[in-house]
Amino acid sequence: MRTLSRWLSRFSYNHPNLNIIGLIRYVVAGNLLVFMMDLFTHGASTYWLYFIPELIFRGQVWRLITFIFVPMTFSPLGFILSTVFFYYMGSRLEAVWGSARFTVYYGLGVILNIAVGLLLALIDPAYRTSITADMQYLHLSLFFAYATLYPDLTVLAMFFIPIRIKWLALLDAALFVYEILAYLSYGQFAMALLPVIAIFNYLIFFWDDLMDAMGRGKARVVHQHSAQTINFKKAQKELQQRRGYLHKCAVCGVTDQDDPNMEFRYCSKCNGYYCYCANHINDHTHVQ
Repeated sequence: MRTLSRWLSRFSYNHPNLNIIGLIRYVVAGNLLVFMMDLFTHGASTYWLYFIPELIFRGQVWRLITFIFVPMTFSPLGFILSTVFFYYMGSRLEAVWGSARFTVYYGLGVILNIAVGLLLALIDPAYRTSITADMQYLHLSLFFAYATLYPDLTVLAMFFIPIRIKWLALLDAALFVYEILAYLSYGQFAMALLPVIAIFNYLIFFWDDLMDAMGRGKARVVHQHSAQTINFKKAQKELQQRRGYLHKCAVCGVTDQDDPNMEFRYCSKCNGYYCYCANHINDHTHVQ
């Protein structure tokens, strides 16, 4: 997984022209157009856009593309909210990643949806007349990506409840698990692949980031529970209680009680916990 993730990163970097600048704008514009068409035709026009393998095999190959523009919901309020957030989220991701990486991410998700949708129809004829590919799970995986880049961003759930986006991402993950288990419980093992490939698409782009984050978290826990850290915090607390100050420069003796605005640092090159003020952190003899 790590090798594939790095290869895709290099591929996106080495092919900057393989992009669609403002891709998210075209997708949102297509969603809006299909939504308006659906209102005026009472759903008749939308039928011609769905990903239905049987009709694709009969020559209606435009469905390989048009299913991208079918909205996840046709409720007016739901459509407005989801589309505005999807546009904002996609724009931020493209700004951070660059157009090439975002295009590859979205394009790979579309290709995987098409491949699995056709594969389901070939494996089991019962799926030939069903909608075997849509963009719901890919758009939800975009939310995973956004939450990974901005985990502490606060949004207003239900317009008035502030909540960090990483917690919403966990709810999103729970929805994926529920959908997979629901398909499996009904014996629709093949359809369980749809949310799985969306998760796979996310993982191959964020595997390195997730592993690095887990490594940092593990190192932080080890550091916090190490004897060195525990003893250091204990020593700090005792000094504060006995002397009335927390930091004292080992060179000039100034304390944070003497000068509350003074910055103090501990030198990593000294043998022991030696504190220095801003004036001496870079100008002292290391204790060995």
